[in-house]
Amino acid sequence: MSTRVLLADDQALVRGAFAMLISSAPDMAVVGEAATGAEALKLLRTTPVDVVVMDIRMPELDGIETTRRIVRDEHLAGVRVLVLTTYDTDENVVAALRAGASGFLVKDTRPANLLHAIRTVAAGEALLDPGPTATLIARFLRTPEPGPAPERLGVLTGRERDVLRLVAAGLTNGEIAAALVLSPLTVKTHVSRIMSKLDARDRVQLVITAYETGLR
Repeated sequence: MSTRVLLADDQALVRGAFAMLISSAPDMAVVGEAATGAEALKLLRTTPVDVVVMDIRMPELDGIETTRRIVRDEHLAGVRVLVLTTYDTDENVVAALRAGASGFLVKDTRPANLLHAIRTVAAGEALLDPGPTATLIARFLRTPEPGPAPERLGVLTGRERDVLRLVAAGLTNGEIAAALVLSPLTVKTHVSRIMSKLDARDRVQLVITAYETGLR
């Protein structure tokens, strides 16, 4: 089954270029286009979508608020958001990630990277390498002073905190397994449990939580 993609960008030329590229992939299909966040939400109510490729800056309703509304809507639980930005150091990217986006991509990225990004997000994974994402988050989030972990981390075991700390540092499951002398499968299980306990959609949300709580 093809990955169903909705393009949300106020520039028709950008939507057109992305639509041509995505439609050329045998495993993807563009099922809708929107020039505003409001249009995107309206389409999502009537059109099955797997991934929204979302521009951050749009009139009426920007990509950040649109992402937040998608994430909060229980009827859109399976929809993933990939946000687009002009600059990868934009603090609005952090706001979009905190709102629930599964990752971000710079608009002038290579075509192959966009297709890979959509596949990654559609598979329920965070985009792309947690390392750059963690660096961006670290730049714009105010990390609390060192001290006792906040109450919301109290649900985690000591080992789970170790895993979360390494996730926030940008390590893959394999790298975490090597660092903690665990099997990759065990690490994957830990990550899944941490996401469930912290009600996180993906690894990006775990990175944000680690920085917000001062665990990183």
